[in-house]
Amino acid sequence: MKKIIQTNNAPSPIGPYSQAVLKGNLLFTSGQIALDPKTGALRTDDITAETKLVMENLKAVLAEAGMTFEHVLKTSIFISDMKNFGAINEVYAQYFDEATAPARETVEVANLPKYVNVEISMIASL
Repeated sequence: MKKIIQTNNAPSPIGPYSQAVLKGNLLFTSGQIALDPKTGALRTDDITAETKLVMENLKAVLAEAGMTFEHVLKTSIFISDMKNFGAINEVYAQYFDEATAPARETVEVANLPKYVNVEISMIASL
């Protein structure tokens, strides 16, 4: 049976989906964007700050499931402009040990929810 993961420390879903779903030892997060969970404000004026907020939102979802970034097996990064890859990658790297970093793909897309610049989802395991 699956368990829905929900925390007030990350933005509430903006559609018919859950922040994350835990099935056995596997956690599947929904994509997180740079919505401040306390104010609901969207942060897109600076790609570094935007990416940091996305990662902090993911950190909160992982914590609610009893996990950390060390449990992450795979990430999917969706960006609106590949020119932002370096800045996004620099922030992303602060959350993982390079020697044990998860598998990942990074894809440039035409648009993202609320026209943000970056959205990240994860698969983690206990």
